Amino acid sequence: MGTIIIVAMVFGSLLALAALICGTILMVIKTRNSRITGGKSQSEEAMVIQEIYQGLNKMEKRIESLETILMDSQKKDRNKK
Repeated sequence: MGTIIIVAMVFGSLLALAALICGTILMVIKTRNSRITGGKSQSEEAMVIQEIYQGLNKMEKRIESLETILMDSQKKDRNKK
């Protein structure tokens, strides 16, 4: 009876060790894959931020143009009075 317990403990330990090694390998693979895809998402985020920045610059120029038009029209109204 004692030998059965010892054999079960040895095989159980080997099975647990194999599961631990496989789990570790899977975690390493997942970590590397997430880093690779994380890099892609960071570059996509950088592109989106650049597009937003460019859009804001265009909007600023448009607002300045509108302010100039409004100021010119106000000056014309004052000159007419």
